[in-house]
Amino acid sequence: MPGKLLIVGTPIGNLGDLSPRAVEALKSADVILCEDTRHTRKLLTHFGIDRPAESLHEHNEEEKSAAAIARIEGGATMALVSDAGMPVMSDPGYRLVRLARERRIAVEPVPGPFAGALALAASGIAPAPFTFYGFAPHRGNERREFYARIAEAATTAIVYESPERIIASLEDALQTIGDVEITLAREMTKIHEEFLNGTVSAVLEQLRSRAAVRGEITLVFGPAAPTKPAFDREAIAAEFERLRAGGMRRNDALKVVAEKFGVRKNEIYRLLV
Repeated sequence: MPGKLLIVGTPIGNLGDLSPRAVEALKSADVILCEDTRHTRKLLTHFGIDRPAESLHEHNEEEKSAAAIARIEGGATMALVSDAGMPVMSDPGYRLVRLARERRIAVEPVPGPFAGALALAASGIAPAPFTFYGFAPHRGNERREFYARIAEAATTAIVYESPERIIASLEDALQTIGDVEITLAREMTKIHEEFLNGTVSAVLEQLRSRAAVRGEITLVFGPAAPTKPAFDREAIAAEFERLRAGGMRRNDALKVVAEKFGVRKNEIYRLLV
């Protein structure tokens, strides 16, 4: 009989959050796949779980996933964990789970903490609809584009950020999303757990006053106010007709007008067509 793949959620800080079911699932596994074997070994030792652990991280996921699937098809039970929280959510494991589904292997999720959901629940910000974006990009230009997409979506957004980049990241968010409501959750479930609530500018002011910012950080942004571009409809229509009269194809004319007036092609299409 083929084995199965267990996706086991682990604590994000407080070891008391590892459920009895999760302990039993890990004890039942033939092998535990984890991001960092040294980190996971501490957890396993604490709960008296004497099972072998092997690394599965972003650099070896493709190779390790194929090997793990072969072992499961041979009858092994494999458990997947991340360093903290639910696996796959901004952690390695997606390829393994997808391959298991494609091979019709049983996939059994064992619930555990998810930092994004915890921060959202404690934020007081409207939870529906919300989008989980994972970690913000490291580089400034890419990060501003990232936040611009969040602003465009105009929904509650959950973002992970490092303490080293949090101030620069919030400065980019303020520039692109605006001074929206935000909750900054830091070190959740740990001794120094902290929630900062307010506008982006107010939270930034608090962080700038500190000598340093430490700990795991989750951000919950309230929705950006939807904005509609202000444009001269008559001027757009006139320019479009001028280009068409000159023999330009409709799609090309839409593109030229969009670039000239800074308006999206689909907006111009709805206006003219």
